[in-house]
Amino acid sequence: MQPESAMTPGLEVTVLVSVGRHPLTGRARRADQDARGVELARSLANAEVHLLHAGERDESSEAALRGYLGMGFTELSLLEQPEGADVLPALAEALDATSPHLVIAGERAERGEGSGLLPYLLAERLGWPLVSGLAAVESVEDGVATLLQALPRGQRRRLKVRLPAIVTVDDAAPTPRQSAYGPARRGAFEMTTGPVSDDEEWAAWQVQPARQRPKRLKIVKAASARDRFKAAAAKSEGGGGQVLTDVTPTQGAEAILTLLREEDVLR
Repeated sequence: MQPESAMTPGLEVTVLVSVGRHPLTGRARRADQDARGVELARSLANAEVHLLHAGERDESSEAALRGYLGMGFTELSLLEQPEGADVLPALAEALDATSPHLVIAGERAERGEGSGLLPYLLAERLGWPLVSGLAAVESVEDGVATLLQALPRGQRRRLKVRLPAIVTVDDAAPTPRQSAYGPARRGAFEMTTGPVSDDEEWAAWQVQPARQRPKRLKIVKAASARDRFKAAAAKSEGGGGQVLTDVTPTQGAEAILTLLREEDVLR
């Protein structure tokens, strides 16, 4: 937590929350990255934090959204949108009306498109700057936020951005606290209305079970300073490689294809 002098009094923070999906059971839950965003917002001194969700309200989604209320909130603003609606106009109108200093969102949703484009589209429509991969908010002074951005291999980069701004968080953000059952049940939903826009492209989709994805290269995201130093200083441990010199383009291409197949990148 930052000292009170490092934060602007009356800092207005809005956290965009969504309904997540458990990776094993598929059941609705609070989204992990959104919960990390809520935890990050709660760590800001002198900040007034609001939760905002745009989507349907049914039995499963309400149970998932109450997981955020159980993190210490009495109210969650709900922009009701029918299934298949484009929530961008409704969110943009709501944020433009409330004018928070800082908007926090997860990198991408766990359901639906999951493209991670929503924060960027919001920033474009509102004309606000956007910082991705946020690890911490170090201070907010005179309308300027000092942010710590997570980079690959556990590295960090300090940035300054003028508010209002939108930031996105991923696994480098603080681990969210457990949701308490009592506050989750006592919390209330503030129902608000907003424009409803049909997502015509989404309506034309054909949904089917996903195929097994190709193996991805490992990206180190460390939380502690010790782990970040180890990741940044680590050397490649590849002992079975070979150096190709004076080979034809065909031989080089065959060697690359062989390596990709051995690493299960290509099948």
